Parts: sequence; C-alpha cells; structure tokens
Amino acid sequence: MIPRGGASGKMVMLPGGVQPFLTSLRHLGRMPNYRRPHLSGARIFFTVTLADRDSDLLVRQVDLLRTAVRRTRAERPFAIEAWVVLPDHMHCIWQMPDGDSDYPTRWRLIKSRFSRQLDPGPRRPSHVRRAERGIWQRRYWEHHIRSDREFHRLLEYCWANPVKHGLVDTPHDWQWSSIHSDARCPRERPCAVEKVVNAA
Repeated sequence: MIPRGGASGKMVMLPGGVQPFLTSLRHLGRMPNYRRPHLSGARIFFTVTLADRDSDLLVRQVDLLRTAVRRTRAERPFAIEAWVVLPDHMHCIWQMPDGDSDYPTRWRLIKSRFSRQLDPGPRRPSHVRRAERGIWQRRYWEHHIRSDREFHRLLEYCWANPVKHGLVDTPHDWQWSSIHSDARCPRERPCAVEKVVNAA
C-alpha cells in the first residue's frame, strides 16, 4: 500500500554506487536508440516527480494517489517493497511478477488516473498536443536492482529520504512512508538509516 498520512528540496539525490537510468533524452544526450531495460520479474527502484517542484500536491492529494495505485495493481499486479511520498516527488521499489516487465504501462495508468482527478497544471504546447495535464514530469528515474545489498541500500534510502530533505527528524516521523508497515525497521530499532541520512 502507499503510505498514509513541509516543502521538499529541489534535487533528488540517490545513494552512492547506484547509477539510475534517467528516462529523459535531455539528460542522456543524443541517444535516439535508448531503450528501457525490460527484465521479467525484476525489482526496480523508481523516482517519480511532479512538474512543479514547489508543489505539495502529492501529500495534499495522497488519497487520490493511493486510489490510482490500488486500481492499477488490481488490473496489473506488482508487489510494493517500499514507498515514500514527499510533497513533490516519490521513491518506491516494486517487485514485478514473473513473466512481466511492463512497468511503463503501470506508471502511465497511475499518473493519468491521479491527474484526471485534478485541475490541469500550467501546460506548454507539447502538453496540449499530447493531451497531458501538466502535473507530472514526463520522464522518471528507474534502476533495476541487481543484488540484495543494493536492495537494502535503496530500501533504507527510501525511508531516510524525508530526513535528508529536512522534513522530519527521524524516518518514523514521516507520515507518508511504508516504514510504518515494514517489520524490517521497527521504531525501536534504527536499522542503518543514519548512514544514509549522514552520508555526504
């Protein structure tokens, strides 16, 4: 489930040693043949961001987001290993089903179902041509997780992210985080999130 219940920093920083794929040719340079990896049954880390980096829309309308995810999972299942929602972006880790690598369709459905419930944001001509509402950044970060060690580093990164952005003092203080339902890091045990929070 998406976690239930501030202004964010403007940069989305990822833990050391993780080289995510930024699915935007603007950042990839001239790579017209770029293709997302499509690995069946993969564990994938995502960062998905609003177009307006000063917005608090994701936490203000978290129930709409939760409904969009729930409807999409009912149609196209995937497991949620971690999810943290910040005011203007979110991080999550999905486990895709065996025989299924179609996470782009899932994200398209989640983003469109959320957006359709809201007034459009500022739209450029390209948004109008594509019938987009101007709420989300068009692209997103993705990283296919290759080891258990990398998985745990990214899991702890998700939990620690609200602290890194100065929104709360401890990961458990952030309302919209899956840490509250994750037995791997109960409140009385700090896990390794301090290493993430204090990392340079």
